[in-house]
Amino acid sequence: MEIRDRINAFVFPKMNRTFAIRLVITIAVCFLFFKFVCKPVFLNGGSMEPNYHDGTLNFCWTPTYLFRAPRKGDVVALRYEGDRVMLLKRIVANAGDTVEFRNGTLFVNGKAVREPYVKFNEGNWNLPLRKVSPGCVYVVGDNRGMPIEQHKFGEIRRNRIEGTLLL
Repeated sequence: MEIRDRINAFVFPKMNRTFAIRLVITIAVCFLFFKFVCKPVFLNGGSMEPNYHDGTLNFCWTPTYLFRAPRKGDVVALRYEGDRVMLLKRIVANAGDTVEFRNGTLFVNGKAVREPYVKFNEGNWNLPLRKVSPGCVYVVGDNRGMPIEQHKFGEIRRNRIEGTLLL
């Protein structure tokens, strides 16, 4: 018996060659699918509580924005630092809109926004009026009970958005 045959007999005992090829192809397809199409996202932090919980696993569906533009109210996964760190935030304004917080209330284009997804709101967020730049959206977390200084939010370029969550 040749060394190659011995290795194959050890690595693939009682497996035929067709099964081994199918197994390798399945592993490659799964790797590509979960690397580029449906990315696993572990949530770390309480900025989206109570709607999305710290320590949970979700999946980011990346093809969403190939077919439509991001909309107000969408929960998006976005690249924060390179490709390794992703944040989960809600889009509250699009390019050209004005955004401000007054005593915890969000105002977009001068009108108070009804936000039924915000459960924890102590009413102390204040942020001066700002206009969202072209090619950008404005994102913020749902947990407004956290101090404004502890949140990462604001204007981001649309190309930093990876996709929406699958639930």
